[in-house]
Amino acid sequence: MGFASIILLGTLLLTLPIANTTGKPLAFIDALFTATSATCVTGLVVKDTGTFFTMFGQVVIIMLIQVGGIGFMTMATLFALILKRRISLRDRLLLQEAMNQNTMEGIVRLIRKVLFFSLIIEGVAAILLTIRWSIDMPFGKALYFGIFHAISMFNNAGFDLFGDFRSLTGYVYDPLVNFVVMFLIVSGGIGFIVLSDLVDFKRTRRISLHSKVVLSMTAFLIVFGAIVIFVFEYSNPRTLGSLNWGGKILGSFFQSVTPRTAGANTIDLGGMRQASQFFMIILMFIGASPGSTGGGIKTTTFTIIIGAVISMLRGREDIVLFRYRLAQERIFKALTITLLALLLVLSVAMVLSTTEDSPFLMILYETTSAFGTVGLTMGLTTKLSLIGKILISLTMFAGRLGPLTMAYALGPKKGKELYRHPEGKIIIG
Repeated sequence: MGFASIILLGTLLLTLPIANTTGKPLAFIDALFTATSATCVTGLVVKDTGTFFTMFGQVVIIMLIQVGGIGFMTMATLFALILKRRISLRDRLLLQEAMNQNTMEGIVRLIRKVLFFSLIIEGVAAILLTIRWSIDMPFGKALYFGIFHAISMFNNAGFDLFGDFRSLTGYVYDPLVNFVVMFLIVSGGIGFIVLSDLVDFKRTRRISLHSKVVLSMTAFLIVFGAIVIFVFEYSNPRTLGSLNWGGKILGSFFQSVTPRTAGANTIDLGGMRQASQFFMIILMFIGASPGSTGGGIKTTTFTIIIGAVISMLRGREDIVLFRYRLAQERIFKALTITLLALLLVLSVAMVLSTTEDSPFLMILYETTSAFGTVGLTMGLTTKLSLIGKILISLTMFAGRLGPLTMAYALGPKKGKELYRHPEGKIIIG
């Protein structure tokens, strides 16, 4: 309800004539789509952010991104702390669920860290980007661009102000822009719990199991993804083929990082080979990590699924990660999230394949991008029909909240089981 309220408020503000350069009210469905994309930190846009929206409209969008990125409950807690209001037990329970924590212990302290990390990382990145872009544009504009893109990229939103849907394609060779943006995407995508662990490591000298899994899987996906994209696109003249070795390496790593649910790109995604596009769909489906600004089924869920497969092939009952055994409840939850997400993506893609006149791979790419709150597109977003815009908006909303949260909120309440049925056996495989 909190996210829905923010989206509705953003929609109303974006429909105002002062929010766009035409001076006319924006169509409600286009305003709703943009507000949903910003609040759900996705980055899919039907109107070009840099040329269509005025500064008022762009400020509305970036505020929606900031609130949506760090979370509705986090922002509510921030206002409560500012007003010196006591955080009740009910509030702490809600925060525990919102931050995907197993306990309420230290939850308010974690929220303070979330706000601190966000401001520090965004602030430092904004300064670096401002310095770089002040070479290409007036300082005032460079400062505005630096702040906007630092917030957008840290929150994995992918909105940009360069116009004509170019994203960061003009900076494919620029190491500073590439490294700063990649750092923003990764730091926003690994989650605030992991950031807190890394900051406290000097004092505690320990890293939690969760952080170890997130960091190792994130590193693996980035490196493996970069290698795959480099191999598939090396000779493609529409993407990496025309770049020198430095451009090829930077381009490969950037396109491997951005499916972490960021939505920025430095090469033409529509010009990539189908194998690369399908591979990026897989990366987008996996997404970021729990407690982060990103979407997808999450890296930890993917790790548990892979762990279950390996354990089954080895004939073992337990999934063991870093010498810790995982509870069966975690395995069932990971399977549930994956199957619900897969069902959602395939169902929406199937419906869109009848309402949109586009190739199925393009539709699947767009749908997965919406679910993973990624924002990457092969060019379908601006061509979406009314039904397509509504479906993609709903998919972004479901992707930001998570399929399991949606199921819990809309499904029947859990009741106590009074009896158990006798065990049955079926043949599998």
